[in-house]
Amino acid sequence: MNPTPITRTFKAPAQRVYNAWTKPELFKQWWTPKSFGLSFLSCEIDARTGGSYRFVFSHSSAKEPMAFFGRYIEAIPPSRLLGRLVWTNDEAGADGAVTTVTFEQRGPENQPETLLTLHDLDPQTEALDEQFKQLDAVLTGDTHA
Repeated sequence: MNPTPITRTFKAPAQRVYNAWTKPELFKQWWTPKSFGLSFLSCEIDARTGGSYRFVFSHSSAKEPMAFFGRYIEAIPPSRLLGRLVWTNDEAGADGAVTTVTFEQRGPENQPETLLTLHDLDPQTEALDEQFKQLDAVLTGDTHA
C-alpha cells in the first residue's frame, strides 16, 4: 500500500512551518484537534536524524493516558527551500507506519508560502483539516481560531 499524499499551503516561510512541527511549545498548540477533547500531558521532540518523539495525552473518557512515540528516520531542516521529516510510529510495533512531511518554500522573499506535503498510509483527513486550520492560526498569530 502506498502512502496517500495530502498537501496544504501556508503563508509562512518553510523554516517557521518546520519549527511548528519540531518545537514542542509550538507543536502542542496545533497538533491535537480541539474537537477531540485531548490534552497534552507531555510533548518531547528531538527532531534530528536518529532522534525521537513521545506525546502523552489525556481524555476525559480514558482511564489511562495515551502515548504515541517513535523515532525520526530523517530530519532535514529547511536550508534553502526544502526541508523534510520522516518518522515511525513505534507504539505500533515493528510494523509502525512511516510518515513523511516535506516543507517547500515558494513565493517571493517578502511573501513566502510553504507547500507542505504529508505522505501517510492512513491519513485521517477530517482530523488533518482541523489540525491544519490550527497550524495556520499558530503561524499567523491568530490565537482566536
